[in-house]
Amino acid sequence: MTNVVTASPLTAPEGDGVDVAALGEVLLGHWAEVRLTARELAGRPELHKIEGLSHTEHRKRVFKQLGILVDNNAVHRAFPTRMGGSNDPGGNVAGFEELVIADPSLQIKGGVQWGLFGSAVMQLGTEDHQNKWLPGIMSVEIPGCFAMTEIGHGSDVASIATTATYDPATQEFVINTPFRAAWKEYIGNAAVDGLAAVVFAQLITKGVNHGVHAFYVDLRDPATKEFLPGVQGRDDNIKGGLNGIDNGQLAFNNVRIPRTNLLNRYGDVAEDGSYSSPISSPGRRFFTMLGTLVQGRVSLNGAAVAASKVALKIAVQYATERRQFNAASDTEEVVLLDYQRHQRRLLPLVATTYAAAFAHEELLVKFDDVFSGAHDTDEDRQDLETLAAALKSLTTWHALDTLQECREACGGAGFMVENRFTSLRADLDVYATFEGDNTVLLQLVAKRLLGDYSKEFRNLDFGVLARFVAGQAADLTLHKTGLRNVAQFVADTGFAQKSAKALKDEDTQQQMLADRVQTMVAEVAGALKGAAKLPKDKGAEVFNEHQHELIEAARAHAELLQWEAFTTALGRVKDPGTKKVMTRLRDLFGLTLIEKHLDWYLMNGRISMQRARTLTPYINRILAKLRPHAMDLVDAFGYGPEHLRATIATGIERERQDEARDYYRKQRASSATPIDEKVLIQKTKAAAKK
Repeated sequence: MTNVVTASPLTAPEGDGVDVAALGEVLLGHWAEVRLTARELAGRPELHKIEGLSHTEHRKRVFKQLGILVDNNAVHRAFPTRMGGSNDPGGNVAGFEELVIADPSLQIKGGVQWGLFGSAVMQLGTEDHQNKWLPGIMSVEIPGCFAMTEIGHGSDVASIATTATYDPATQEFVINTPFRAAWKEYIGNAAVDGLAAVVFAQLITKGVNHGVHAFYVDLRDPATKEFLPGVQGRDDNIKGGLNGIDNGQLAFNNVRIPRTNLLNRYGDVAEDGSYSSPISSPGRRFFTMLGTLVQGRVSLNGAAVAASKVALKIAVQYATERRQFNAASDTEEVVLLDYQRHQRRLLPLVATTYAAAFAHEELLVKFDDVFSGAHDTDEDRQDLETLAAALKSLTTWHALDTLQECREACGGAGFMVENRFTSLRADLDVYATFEGDNTVLLQLVAKRLLGDYSKEFRNLDFGVLARFVAGQAADLTLHKTGLRNVAQFVADTGFAQKSAKALKDEDTQQQMLADRVQTMVAEVAGALKGAAKLPKDKGAEVFNEHQHELIEAARAHAELLQWEAFTTALGRVKDPGTKKVMTRLRDLFGLTLIEKHLDWYLMNGRISMQRARTLTPYINRILAKLRPHAMDLVDAFGYGPEHLRATIATGIERERQDEARDYYRKQRASSATPIDEKVLIQKTKAAAKK
């Protein structure tokens, strides 16, 4: 290791300081009380994951834990008040995402039972459906499945092959799996526990396919737990993680269900087979139905933030206690976090986690606005879908990167299961591909950005969601001629300090991040212009040629949203010292994004070479200034020993290091201390010279 911070890293400059309690309150956000209640519950040993259990034992334990959640009123918040709920969709998600710190399997299994299966009945069904099935779903008397995904189509829900064909003679739907690729796959609760499922299938009546709809289907006999006639299933058995969930496959061989089992809020079939819907457009109807189930992505985003916080609290605490090498002293080894490289490894992740947390809070408020009915227009739902897709992708990837980096930063100790990283990493691995594959979700975001671009271009106002900088979007000529680059070079020439200060300016960061989004979107829009008028195969070919740029533009958009959420949150920090530290942390987040994409800024003339050279040294100076506050920043996450449950976060490393230092101090003070061979050689050479 190199680049040791020689100044005392634990002494903060005068005027700096973090009010940990106040910062913790800012992080808790709108649903602070709910989060604290959920954390208290998640801290109980009876809900904790026990490492080393077989997958069958783990499944039984998690199923029992669902009952504990019911007994503690932890599942009722989103449901109607007439059924004992509190009609609090935002609070419901805020509470559930905290369960990831107890056991990710519990969080996901609870999400399947109440956030997917139960929510589908509530959001897609009528009041009659709710009255019939929700009480049993809420109490877990009816464990259920959310049977959407098929082996052959994955994220392409519109193309699923399972059919539900109406038979007017019996007033029944016939659910059928036509071929092997149409089996429902990765379905939580399908292997063992599920008694019923909300099955997504193509609704066919009077010879017309009306697209994907949801149907309530009984799967097993409650007494014997055996599959009902026509229902088939397979156990997915051991997975790479989340083995407390009984994922499995489902198929249907002409299974008949009553006509009234169609969850018909957005599409209904009369006794004679006539189809009706309050939404005339099949495409809009499909996305409206799927949009009601967006809370899965919202909760995964929040759970990924929570897991990142836990990992960083463990790793940063270890890094402030563990000592390695004596590069700065002949007698004292250096604390890991005093090394610049270790700061580089962990502190930008802390900054990104704060940004992700603040962005998640905005997402959760948006989700609550839509599902509480406070702001529930088509545009609101589209914004929510886009925001959830963008943030879920970035935050789940960030959690996996954070867990891996924290694992490595803790060396061999990080590889021990008792220190959580490997187990959490395995359990969260699938977050990147379920509830929407991240790459596919970013493509959805990109398409929305292109739609906004084409609409807003006419009004000279770019990107409602990305908040593009007005007046710059179409002005690519200025950049291509190098005029902007020349103007910036003149401003920077001879003043490296001035250049660095310009980069830390809030407006400069916002403009650079927003400009990258708007330019990427504009370039792709230009490349795709006219593609819709080409033959279908040629248009698809043009789109495919620019798919990578589309996804990168969506990723840049999500990064901008996180930066803006962080900046907005700074306004809620009242303590001057805390605000100063948090502003530096926001700057670290913004500048590491610019550093990450520096090749783009240079190639597109957005930054001069001289200014670019100041970026990395300036980031290093921010790291050194943040170093004294590292523990305060992770302490503000609000997780105690009952949540961390990592041996290296108990203070044991500090005890070991103190014991070792005391040993060597006493040894040096003793006349019996062995002489180091190097010292002996030096003394011998000195004596020979005399």
